[in-house]
Amino acid sequence: MAHTPELPAAPLRTRLAALFYDSLLTFALLMVATAAAFGLKGGNVAPQDPLFRLYLLMVMALFFCGFWVAGGQTLGMRSWHLRVQRRDGRPLGWWQALWRFALAVPSVGLAGIGLWWLLLDPQRLALHDRLSGTRVVVVPRRA
Repeated sequence: MAHTPELPAAPLRTRLAALFYDSLLTFALLMVATAAAFGLKGGNVAPQDPLFRLYLLMVMALFFCGFWVAGGQTLGMRSWHLRVQRRDGRPLGWWQALWRFALAVPSVGLAGIGLWWLLLDPQRLALHDRLSGTRVVVVPRRA
């Protein structure tokens, strides 16, 4: 499917639905990652350990960035017919995906302020999209 910048921007409610779906998948993935850490460390993993938290953050970054780079869609985004792309319509590379993820963590984590931003943005970009040069679009459903 061609990446064109003319696709409509994704509305907030659809983005939230995809994010909810992805949060369930991310939670399951983090449970598996935690079990793996416990197994490798013989049960000596402290949740407050900064290295353990960094490990979980890296697992999340690989999950989201891997999907964004591979096809522009996480599983939740695919279910809701959304895609993240550069503003010119091209797919994201690894550096841009990592930058978007780094910006999205506080943007979504601080009461979703970065997502609410798109209600005021003339191009309907979330704050992390505006700062990373990306946009989330609605892709046509396949026949």
